[in-house]
Amino acid sequence: MAEPGPPRLLLASASPRRLALLARLGIKPDAVCAAAIDETPARAELPRAHAQRLARQKAEAVAARIQGGGRTHVLAGDTVVAVGRRILPKTDNEEMARDCLTLLSGRRHRVLSAICLLLPDGEKRERISETVVRFKPLCEQEISSYLASGEWSGKAGGYAIQGRAEALVAWLAGSHSGVIGLPLFETRALLKSAGFPIG
Repeated sequence: MAEPGPPRLLLASASPRRLALLARLGIKPDAVCAAAIDETPARAELPRAHAQRLARQKAEAVAARIQGGGRTHVLAGDTVVAVGRRILPKTDNEEMARDCLTLLSGRRHRVLSAICLLLPDGEKRERISETVVRFKPLCEQEISSYLASGEWSGKAGGYAIQGRAEALVAWLAGSHSGVIGLPLFETRALLKSAGFPIG
């Protein structure tokens, strides 16, 4: 009887950032497939529950499209920026981004980065990282300069910490990679538990 092949990994994300972060673990997915789901927060949904639900739904949506999944595992993630109970949007216009940056100026906020690994037998393994970030007080020139960079487009909370916004962060406690979009400590633990060869 032939030995089963190594586990296969499908990344349920179109994010080049998550792909690049996986590469830091020495992992290259066998396939990448975006999950098209409604990311609108449910009524009275808290930030942590929102991030966990979306990561789970993304994994399930992509797994449902797999034909003859075999040993395919599906990894999905979602990152939420929150001020208190308020979930900040993924900004799709400059006005939204300005509102977010103005709100975040000089104060702490949380970044919740959830991951879900869906195993071939349907088992779900989940982790979440919570990072506290504080921006320096931002003057109008700093906000306008950042908006002009265009980095805010499509980003939760209106900023990308892996870009120019990193110079605006006065203090951070938690997972830097989680703020980017994939918490590597938690992701490594999940993948190792599922039999992926990670050093």
